[in-house]
Amino acid sequence: MELDRGGELSLGEQLTGSIREAIRAGRLPLGAALPSTRGLAEELGVSRGLVSEAYSQLAAEGYLSTRQGAPVRVSAAVRAATRRPPARSLQERFPYHFHPGLPALESFPRERWVRSLRAALRESPLDALGYGDPRGQPELREALTDYLGRVRGAAADTEQMTICTGFMQGFSLACGVLRGHGVESIALEDPGWHIHRLIAEQAGLRIVPIPVDAQGLRVEELIASDAAAVVVTPAHQFPTGAILSPSRRAALVEWAERDEGLIVEDDFDAEYRYDRVAVGALQGLAPERVLYIGSASKRLTPGMRLGWMLTPSWLAWQISAAKAVQDGGSEVVGQLALRDFIVRGELDRHVRRMRALYQRRREALLEALARHLPDASTSSAAAGLFELVGLPDGIDEPALLKAAAARGVGMEGLALHRFTPGGSPGVLLGFGNLSEPAIEQGVRLLADAYAAVR
Repeated sequence: MELDRGGELSLGEQLTGSIREAIRAGRLPLGAALPSTRGLAEELGVSRGLVSEAYSQLAAEGYLSTRQGAPVRVSAAVRAATRRPPARSLQERFPYHFHPGLPALESFPRERWVRSLRAALRESPLDALGYGDPRGQPELREALTDYLGRVRGAAADTEQMTICTGFMQGFSLACGVLRGHGVESIALEDPGWHIHRLIAEQAGLRIVPIPVDAQGLRVEELIASDAAAVVVTPAHQFPTGAILSPSRRAALVEWAERDEGLIVEDDFDAEYRYDRVAVGALQGLAPERVLYIGSASKRLTPGMRLGWMLTPSWLAWQISAAKAVQDGGSEVVGQLALRDFIVRGELDRHVRRMRALYQRRREALLEALARHLPDASTSSAAAGLFELVGLPDGIDEPALLKAAAARGVGMEGLALHRFTPGGSPGVLLGFGNLSEPAIEQGVRLLADAYAAVR
């Protein structure tokens, strides 16, 4: 045991920490006797009182046991820490990862965001950093009310908005509230984002899969079901890329009004439309029947963990109460920075820049597929951050994913997002976080994998 007399920690803190760590690591086994306070003090060249204080502290914590006239020993209550291999990420890493929901991380506007962070800390009152409204900072909710009304055509109300950590938390809160209202089943798009299914099942809701075709959700099958709520991605369906047609939008709203149903709108990447102006939010048509959830994940970066919910008035209190119980409210500094970022027009400018970048990357993907994988088909709308690539019947989708992974290419298969097995094979190729040369090389390697399993 060595003590650093010039270190930042006091000698007593170093001694206490060293003994504690030796016990945790098993170097001092259970029941082992420690030197006397006098003996250890002489060995280390410190005062006996310093050693006594360290022993007393560790005895108070339960690491040591002391008895009058007996040696100080390692307490039998201590369990040595299990040595495990170095931690590794739960996310697989690939040189060419066609993640369908990842934006261009290298294009995150760091300097502009730092400016907003500084402004938030400099200009915000002290009480803004305390325990505030669990719905989120009023300043951000006001800024988002204006932004969503202007950009997404939403009927936004500051008082009925709740800031959350993203779609997943927002939907989880909604499922819990619906379950509390006695709702037992919820309809999901089929195919649809598998996370929708996992969250709803975790809340104890029964899943009712509703097929999706080229016009989006087949509303007539929803009407025939017993579902009291439905989750939709109307502006850009995941994973097919379909846009919900005007007639089905009207029919969906009519169903919700007539049957007092709830529509949960996942508005994940709607602002990225490349052939026309983005379709407005469904929430604007029926704010009392649509629970709208959006986030900064595709607009800026998923790591920001900021999202927002526009709730019908009859759900607003329950949602905000559930948020308060779950975590007391989302972190404040990021909220204030996002408010500044929106008010200064930086978010609008960033989305415009990204729209042009993603359009180029999408075109690069389509051209690479035409060159290297002519058997594949694409039918997604010119929107979003991914393309659904259809493959000929008979292709073993799991085998293709495995062969691609062996070549350094990561992607998701269409089967992951289906409720029932079968159907034509396909893969989702996200282009948002890959450069154009990387897209070209990734598709070439995918074509090699395809040839190996064909």
